[in-house]
Amino acid sequence: MSKRFKKLSHTIYECKYHIVICPKYRFRIFKDDIAEYAKQQAIILCHQKELMEVLELNVQLDHIHLVMSIPPKYAVSSVMGFLKGKLSLRLFQRYEKLGKRYWGRHLWARGYCVSTVGLNEQQIREYVKWQEKKEKEIEQKQLNIFK
Repeated sequence: MSKRFKKLSHTIYECKYHIVICPKYRFRIFKDDIAEYAKQQAIILCHQKELMEVLELNVQLDHIHLVMSIPPKYAVSSVMGFLKGKLSLRLFQRYEKLGKRYWGRHLWARGYCVSTVGLNEQQIREYVKWQEKKEKEIEQKQLNIFK
């Protein structure tokens, strides 16, 4: 097993996601210390979930990019609900001016963007074809034993 794969009790996996979250109205709120605090807190929050890892994190003025490893025991949607919810609470608590701008205390735009990061599709297709060929070869050898 390659080092790129991780293990749970009954699973080996490599589940990496590129995620983008944006504040409501795409306001350019992530400046200076707010950006740094958001980055630190996102990392801290992600480490609270077992085996979850932030591989890359980039805070732009009006959005945050994350590349994360999320074990298959967690749904991406529940991880995002946790992260966006806790991060907004921490930001509102520390920066009063955000509470004035987001008067309903809804910091994030409703959704998020997620795409998987992993093996190249062509590699997977070739592997699947190779596996089928190997299975047929093994079956043929086993049939020849009884002839």
